[in-house]
Amino acid sequence: MEHRDEVSDFLRTRRDRITPEQAGIISGGRRRVPGLRREELAMLTGVSVEYYARMERGDLRGVSLEVLDALARALKLDEAETDHLADLARAAGPKPPRRRRSKPVEQAVKPTLQRFLDAVTGAPMWVRDRRLDFVAANALGRALYAPMLEDPANQGNTARFTFLSPASRVFFPDWEENADDLVATLRTYAGQNPQDKRLTELIGELVTRSDTFRHRWAKHDVRHHRDGVKRIHHPVVGDLELFYEAMEFPANPDWFMFAFTAEPGSPTEERLKLLGSVAIPDDLVSDDRSVG
Repeated sequence: MEHRDEVSDFLRTRRDRITPEQAGIISGGRRRVPGLRREELAMLTGVSVEYYARMERGDLRGVSLEVLDALARALKLDEAETDHLADLARAAGPKPPRRRRSKPVEQAVKPTLQRFLDAVTGAPMWVRDRRLDFVAANALGRALYAPMLEDPANQGNTARFTFLSPASRVFFPDWEENADDLVATLRTYAGQNPQDKRLTELIGELVTRSDTFRHRWAKHDVRHHRDGVKRIHHPVVGDLELFYEAMEFPANPDWFMFAFTAEPGSPTEERLKLLGSVAIPDDLVSDDRSVG
């Protein structure tokens, strides 16, 4: 998608979701738009209607931080959406966009990183990049995500597994919520690195091959993926409820490490111990709910 279209669609979808009542505007009579009118948003932002219309047509060149902040407040953007708007404005500059992060490059997993992961034996840990490709894991992390890692069709990619493999709907009991979070995370990464060719190719592949992905991508939702709860139905040990924390790598901003823990004394804690003690068979049966 062209950058102007990306900006236009993002602003329009955010404007459509804000009602006059939410914005503190007294509205009377019938309205032809689902949310705020352009002139109403321009007034709330403190710019002319013509200036805002130019922004919504996709032209953010020269827009000041003050205007962006005012626009974010008027649209009631959350932190991730505000950052995304700033990324879009940065990419629209007259010069090549000044990156907050280094350009993604291929890097090998250092032995020290793998030793660190291997030293953690009580919690699943794994590393992925901004394209949602698997990078590294400890033994428990590999066992936890074995259904994805051993599926040759998705090539170790969480997005391909989620949207192209029927097994993902069993593996992720909260599939709809997981799918929403994944697409919003990809949209955030795309805004941060608009020139990442591999990321663009992945998104193009998913838009072409998955109607469910394409529908979500059109919403222009963005999200920071930092912590949360992940429910998994594992084919060997059954249902798991895991709390995760995401950590960045200062030496490689393209990578993120996820650590999963269970509530002490919970069935999930016991099942993680079992997962760590058993060998994962080659022929995983994704719909076997007899365990646990």
